[in-house]
Amino acid sequence: MSHHSPEFLRLVNDAKSRVKETSVAEVLARMKKGEHLDLIDVREDNEWTKGRIAGAIHLGKGVIERDIEQQIPDKTKELILYCGGGFRSALSADNLQKMGYRNVVSMDGGWRGWNEAGGPVEK
Repeated sequence: MSHHSPEFLRLVNDAKSRVKETSVAEVLARMKKGEHLDLIDVREDNEWTKGRIAGAIHLGKGVIERDIEQQIPDKTKELILYCGGGFRSALSADNLQKMGYRNVVSMDGGWRGWNEAGGPVEK
C-alpha cells in the first residue's frame, strides 16, 4: 500500500488517533455469534457494485456526512464502517464522531481483508 501520498497517510493517522478500530476477525466472530451489526460501506459506487459485505448499507465517503442522519438518526447506535483497506473508513468515522455519533468503529483491513478471510459477500 505504498502508493498513498505522505499527506494522505498523515491525515489517516491523525483520524486513527481518535477513532476506535476493529478487525475483520472480530467482526466475523461477532456475526458468527448471531449479532446484528450495522455495517456501512464507504467505498465509491463502482466498488460497491462489484461486491460488498453481505447486509451492508452503502453510504460512500463523498456523501456519508450529508446522508447519515436520514439513514441512521440514532447517534448512539454502533456503526462499523469499512472501505477497501481501512483508511477512508477511518476518515469517515472521524467525521461522524465530530457530528455527534458516539459509537463509530472503523474496520481495519476493509473489503480486501474481508475477502481474504472468506467473509460473506453479496453482489
